[in-house]
Amino acid sequence: MNAPIHSNLLQPMTHHRPDHLSNAHLDALEEETIFILREVAAAFERPTLLFSGGKDSLVMLKCAEKAFGVGRIPYPLLMIDTGHNFHEVTDFRDARAKELGAELIVRSVEDSMARGTVRLAHPGESRNVHQSVTLLEAIEEFRFDALIGGARRDEEKARAKERIFSHRDSFGQWQPKDQRPELWTLFNTRLQPGEHFRVFPISNWTELDVWQYIAREQIALPSLYYSHQREVVERKGLLVPVTELTPLKPGEVAELRDVRFRTVGDITCTCPVESLAATPDQIVLETLAADVSERGATRMDDKTSEASMEKRKKDGYF
Repeated sequence: MNAPIHSNLLQPMTHHRPDHLSNAHLDALEEETIFILREVAAAFERPTLLFSGGKDSLVMLKCAEKAFGVGRIPYPLLMIDTGHNFHEVTDFRDARAKELGAELIVRSVEDSMARGTVRLAHPGESRNVHQSVTLLEAIEEFRFDALIGGARRDEEKARAKERIFSHRDSFGQWQPKDQRPELWTLFNTRLQPGEHFRVFPISNWTELDVWQYIAREQIALPSLYYSHQREVVERKGLLVPVTELTPLKPGEVAELRDVRFRTVGDITCTCPVESLAATPDQIVLETLAADVSERGATRMDDKTSEASMEKRKKDGYF
């Protein structure tokens, strides 16, 4: 059942915000994120920030900008491109990196396919899960010892098991039962040769926090995050965008609907939701009423068990 929306939340977001929408809460999350970003810069020799051009990585990049300044972010940005990403997102990614004067490294699943390290079961298979191979190849190429990611604990059950500093062994694997404690915000950064950490500075944020912060900081996003008209077809309770990569099946009829994307990724597995929300404040109201997580509502490849996602993470997935 959807949580009720109180009448005071239906007023413009600039007036009389409830305590749970206060700046103090966002200030605390921002402070924690900036602390972690600086801790990574101090503790590791070759860190990188995973940057897709999506909302979570843009929030993290905003915090990095505050932590270090424009043109002074001390680690490169890394994007693992499936070759099936929305051009609105990749174009925005490139423009934002240039604006900040940050080094952007892009490695493609298609290059891994050309090397023979990734082999698809069939041409129409989603490349999303195969990003882990390309990512591990990039880690080996650049000898990264820490990868800063935008995952949050509220996204998915397996991700809720992650520490903020999540250890990976020399094979890039995650062992959830062997994670180190993080008491009193003391992070263990000890590594053996060939090992690395995945670091998640916005672990304690929620989707609602992210949108409140976007609204407060006036963070620009790819247009896909806001309401727009798009041809879609309903499949198994999800709205699938009709594209060259996701064409209609026999007997299906496309519908033109007002939709937005709660999360963006590979076109073959990312679905929009029906929405008229055209501003961050309007999306905050929608998020308050949502009873399904963003990945549960929009990702075809997450319509699997918790164990399946956990296995993918053990294999090196984000």
